[in-house]
Amino acid sequence: MAVLESTRAQLAAELTEARRQSEVLFSVLRPSRLYDRPISERHRVIFYIGHLDAFDYIQICREGLGEHSNEPALDALFQAGIDPDGTDLPVDTPADWPSLERVTNYVRQARRAVDRAFDDAPAGSVCMALEHRLMHLETLAYMWHNFGHDAKIAPAGYGTALSSKSSPKNSWRSVPAGEAILGKPRDGSFGWDNEYDEHVVHVPAFSIQKYKISNGDYLRFVREGAPSPAFWTERQGKFYYRGMFEEIPLPLGWPVYVTQREAERYAAWAGKAIPTEEQFHRAAYGGNGRLYPWGNTAPAGDVGNFDFRRWDPEPVSETPGGKSAFGVHQLVGNGWEWTSTVFAPFDGFRAAPSYPGYSANFFDGEHYVIKGGSPRTAARLLRRSFRNWFRPEYPYVYGTFRCIES
Repeated sequence: MAVLESTRAQLAAELTEARRQSEVLFSVLRPSRLYDRPISERHRVIFYIGHLDAFDYIQICREGLGEHSNEPALDALFQAGIDPDGTDLPVDTPADWPSLERVTNYVRQARRAVDRAFDDAPAGSVCMALEHRLMHLETLAYMWHNFGHDAKIAPAGYGTALSSKSSPKNSWRSVPAGEAILGKPRDGSFGWDNEYDEHVVHVPAFSIQKYKISNGDYLRFVREGAPSPAFWTERQGKFYYRGMFEEIPLPLGWPVYVTQREAERYAAWAGKAIPTEEQFHRAAYGGNGRLYPWGNTAPAGDVGNFDFRRWDPEPVSETPGGKSAFGVHQLVGNGWEWTSTVFAPFDGFRAAPSYPGYSANFFDGEHYVIKGGSPRTAARLLRRSFRNWFRPEYPYVYGTFRCIES
């Protein structure tokens, strides 16, 4: 399988960097917490230490090249995660899991096998493994966020959060009727099965807010009786933000992280709505095929808060260089954006043979499309066609939103 955007050497460098980011992430947790479960709907941390490299091995060596594993039992143990549906929660205990030493040895063995096979493996298998790891670097950050601050050690280079005491006035941007390009062409470059096929839709005219809804905006909703989001805490009538490594007074200018249902309730309270997937694409990319909201240049730090740039958000008015042609800011980075679109296949969908359940298991009418990216989203995942999805009440996602009106 050809990979148009990457050479094999570039893929090797990306995998090396993704592994380094994995080590940074796991080093944030104190060793005594590796058998804990900070989110009840997820596995214990120890599972993910094995899972990342198990998946690499399974996709690259077993599925890609037909190799037979020396550790089939551990392959099976670490192969699949959990859908966070809030039912049938796991009931295992720490004693049910292998020792850290055994898991670490398994990881070393898996990496050696992947490195030996790397040059011969199908590029599609390599890309699948790489992007799977990158996605987990973000979803694991959601887990880490739910540990108490005493369970974590800020990594070298961590700076105090870029706070904001005021919320900018959120104006409106008009988006004229026109085309939006969704999906991905089958051009040989890597994509997940739910990205296909590329298609064009007509989107009627609408208006959309210039900025994401901020904590300051949402605070007015809370003051009128709405519950506060999961990332806020309240003490003696004052609200605080529960950051990754510290708690700070609520930064009014940061985007509010909420569930899809909370976003819809706020929009209804304001007499508005949240965008569909098609409206998001129209506002972000127009209809002329641009790759990113800002144009066709590769993602860089001056156009958005993404690619592990920060551990927390920054004000919604930052990185104006990343605005779209319609003047809409931060459509990529600083927090995924909820849509009102139920996650479903595009015409032409075909499940990936080596990972048939990746998308198909979630075409159940109970997950919603979320677009854009967060501070912990890798640059590789910022492509226009990439689709993310979560259940509407899942409270741990770095999920933001903005309102639209017809």
